[in-house]
Amino acid sequence: MRIDLFTVVVDDYDPAIEFFVGVLGFELAEDSPSLTNDGRPKRWVVVRPPGAETGILLARADGDHQAPPSGTRWRGGWGSSCGSTTSTRPTGG
Repeated sequence: MRIDLFTVVVDDYDPAIEFFVGVLGFELAEDSPSLTNDGRPKRWVVVRPPGAETGILLARADGDHQAPPSGTRWRGGWGSSCGSTTSTRPTGG
């Protein structure tokens, strides 16, 4: 079994990228425009440790139902909630 991506829900992409890339030394593997299921713009952002195959998909919360639980602020100022995702890239982006 192999895990291609693991999802971390963030409040904002750029502070999360700065934390993973600038602080932890991860590589920015991808930062591409994408769309939500109902056609609204968002980004497909993947970071990974240097040389690693498994990446972290930084997913921005889409409404209160996906917002990180209160009190889960990371040092970089963004919320974090974890889950898993498939390795299939979304269509439309």
